Amino acid sequence: MVATALRRFEEWDAHPQARALFDVPPVELIRIGDAPKRASRASHRRPLEGVRVLELTRVLAGPVAGRTLAAHGADVLWITSPNLPDLPTVDIDTSRGKRTTQLDLTEPGDRSALRELVKDADVFLQGYRPGGLADKDFGVADVVAARPGIVYASLNAYGWDGPWKDRHGFDSLVQTATGFNAAEAEAYAAFTGDFGARPLPPKPFPMQAIDHAAGYLLAFGINAALCKTITEGGSWEVHVSLAAVGQWIRSFGQLEPGVAFGEGAPLPPRSLPQAPEIQAITIELKQSAGDRVDGDERKVMSAVKHSVVLSATPVHEGEAPVRLDAHLPRWLPRS
Repeated sequence: MVATALRRFEEWDAHPQARALFDVPPVELIRIGDAPKRASRASHRRPLEGVRVLELTRVLAGPVAGRTLAAHGADVLWITSPNLPDLPTVDIDTSRGKRTTQLDLTEPGDRSALRELVKDADVFLQGYRPGGLADKDFGVADVVAARPGIVYASLNAYGWDGPWKDRHGFDSLVQTATGFNAAEAEAYAAFTGDFGARPLPPKPFPMQAIDHAAGYLLAFGINAALCKTITEGGSWEVHVSLAAVGQWIRSFGQLEPGVAFGEGAPLPPRSLPQAPEIQAITIELKQSAGDRVDGDERKVMSAVKHSVVLSATPVHEGEAPVRLDAHLPRWLPRS
């Protein structure tokens, strides 16, 4: 069971793990080996066109990072396990622009297939528990030995140093452990004037803010590391932890309770057709044909547009595989 105690900010700040993260930035780049400089492909329409990304992640930050890389032109092959449960409403959205396949890394044949993919990858993005992929011979040392010059990007819950560095976790647990749920509860009590109940029940963020921020920061770190492989050469590791990202979010301060809880407009109702406010920020996407889609009918989905707007290298909205095993485990030809 993965669980944690509810802490206030000051309780977390006194914890040994918080002290281990005190001066850790939300994104870390570490050179971990030598390799020749990678050639730049400046003529492409999108910044990451021609970049091959192996993504081995689950909900939510890792898939957001992979989706962001795909939006900027990368060939992202999202590999999940057939032995783990899926989350269709989340997986469909975070599969946008990617290709999806499944490999069972307890099977020698599937491990061999992944090793072959690693040889031609530019990025290895993983978000499993600390040591989980190393146990299957796909830790950072294994991957860099097989593919010098690769960017190995990892996400974990509590960072790479300190007593909790090997602890499992996800956004909601990190919110609880590091003080956010207690701070939200106190702010809401200040807004409502209800200080009767003690202790206050925890109040989570209205969304997985740490996960989403970590995903975008992870994509940013991968881009920065890819730039390093062009300008300096070498193999690079990217580290992002949910706790360090939470610390970074906290550094921006808090809104006054009256502003946070009193001035926001309510969400538009869920409806078909969608409310005009929602229509303005959504786009319709087709189900990608894939290698394993049965029949000719391709579903259509509505999704929130990518927020970034770039004039010279427009974001690629792409299609969505809809299922996690829509493609074969192989690379597309490099563009």
